[in-house]
Amino acid sequence: MNRYPPWKSLLFAGVMLLALVLALPNVFGEAPALQLSRKDGEPFTGDSAVQTFRELLAAQQLTPDAAFVQDGRVVLRFADVPGQLKARDLIDASAPGSYAIATTFASRAPAWARLIGLKPMSLGLDLRGGIYLVYEVDVEGAVKQTLQRLERDYRLALREKRIQYDSVEGGSGAVVVNLKDGARLEDARSALAAVDSNVTLEVTGGGSGPATVRATLSAVQVKQRQDFAIQQNITALSNRVNALGVSEASVQRQGANRIAVQLPGVQDASEVIRLLGKTATLEFRLVDQSGNALEALQTGHPPLGTKLYQDRRGQPVLLKREVIVTGEQLTDATSAFQQGEPAVSVRLDARGGDEMLRTTRENLGKPMAVVFIERERQLRDQGGQKVAVDVTREDVISVATIRGVFSNQFVITGLTPREGQELAKLLRAGALAAPVFIVEQRLIGPSLGQDNIDKGVRALAIGSVALFLFMAVYYSAFGLVANLVLVCNVVLLTACLSLFGAALTLPGIAGIVLTVGMAVDANILIYERIREELRNKNSPHASIKAGFEKAFSAIADANVTTLIAGVVLFLFGTGPIKGFAVVLSVGILTTLFTALMGSRTIISLIWGRRVSITRLPV
Repeated sequence: MNRYPPWKSLLFAGVMLLALVLALPNVFGEAPALQLSRKDGEPFTGDSAVQTFRELLAAQQLTPDAAFVQDGRVVLRFADVPGQLKARDLIDASAPGSYAIATTFASRAPAWARLIGLKPMSLGLDLRGGIYLVYEVDVEGAVKQTLQRLERDYRLALREKRIQYDSVEGGSGAVVVNLKDGARLEDARSALAAVDSNVTLEVTGGGSGPATVRATLSAVQVKQRQDFAIQQNITALSNRVNALGVSEASVQRQGANRIAVQLPGVQDASEVIRLLGKTATLEFRLVDQSGNALEALQTGHPPLGTKLYQDRRGQPVLLKREVIVTGEQLTDATSAFQQGEPAVSVRLDARGGDEMLRTTRENLGKPMAVVFIERERQLRDQGGQKVAVDVTREDVISVATIRGVFSNQFVITGLTPREGQELAKLLRAGALAAPVFIVEQRLIGPSLGQDNIDKGVRALAIGSVALFLFMAVYYSAFGLVANLVLVCNVVLLTACLSLFGAALTLPGIAGIVLTVGMAVDANILIYERIREELRNKNSPHASIKAGFEKAFSAIADANVTTLIAGVVLFLFGTGPIKGFAVVLSVGILTTLFTALMGSRTIISLIWGRRVSITRLPV
């Protein structure tokens, strides 16, 4: 007899039973759905929110196939796309601006599968359809922002050391500090070097006359700042996508200064595109009460040390050039209501809190303004050609008198409810380190994705049928065992992809087809080794045991080398290449498990318990 250890047979049976349960949601497919999240960031809880939307839709004779709360969002599933789009318009019209509504797809799996956390495989953009955006990062703008920060910090450092200066101006890749008293040149240089020791300082003049210090960034610093801006923008865009309620999105760097954003399942790009690329931030400045804002507007020459702005009503406002706190120092922002008015509750980091504490302590009873800054790129006609022009809009959204001392937490008022919600969302997601502009936009329809799925499944089916026929004819009953093992391998691979949340792309389907081919190779090596043992006049039981043991090294070598290639593809590849690498690598592990343990278990159950065997059908 050729007995296989019972615990190994039980392990294989248990793993396959679990794999069947995990892979089950993929059998039911997906249907059009809406994913609703509150724009104030609060999650949905309980069945009351679901019931509210059901009643709203029922009033218009529209009933979703399923409605449930998942990860703090309400998901409404419909039978077709027209019903999905009609429901979206109804919900948006009932409460304009209250919800982020993402058109997506939801699994048709039963409710019990969802309650225990079972999910189908995530589908990539090429299979599900959706939106593909490529943003170009204004890396020069990132360097300009660094110079503006140095300009602000230099003013503060000079004031703290009581060093008088005529001006601190940034431009042309440098910050120029003009000192009134050259005798304090070394003190000024030490104070500026303490702000950033990596900046190159060049001094001219000195003695009893005026002096100049020129601060420039090295080529290495410029490159580091540009790389940081791209990484910061990737993080900010990812946070904004999550805040909008778009699931399974991909935000990756592409080339030197571009970011690719893939939004599978999203069919309406208006809300996403409008908010993703916004560069929104705040600045807090003191109001200059000594100058005449109306006169500065008429002459176009604001007093020295001030800057002219306009509020939301178009009225001129003179603000001091020194910035108290910027949006970069914000750590959290939430929309709220204070005394019945829309507001944004803001929290600052330690440095910003200290600066705000010092400013409010020294300026009690004086007005302070909040400046909202938004940057975007617009196409304008110049000489009959469309030219991209960078447009910056700076509005004073709030002017309030400092009534008390505060530091790292306070409230901004003077906004409409929609402005407050949008500003809080953008600030909470993180400010973009540099402006971004869309250079490519593609909408991939779900019909194209379904066509890719159909063709991929057809290729897998045709290949598998041809393979099953060959194995059944060439290896007889053992070939049928190999076919069963191949089915187990595909089920286990599907379960793993569903469990890990890996996105399946069209190259991923190719990886599954390749996995099936590699899996049958392992069985062929085992069966050919069994045949060889039988030709050497060994008994059937001894031949089965020797076939598995002697074929192990060849199977392991072939699969491990392929696994190394898959890992390298994952580490250095992007997009579809990574999808192929993930499926290939997971498929190799499932192949080793099913080919070695699965085949041995099934063969032992059928032939291993027989006392006497004259021949094997292999």
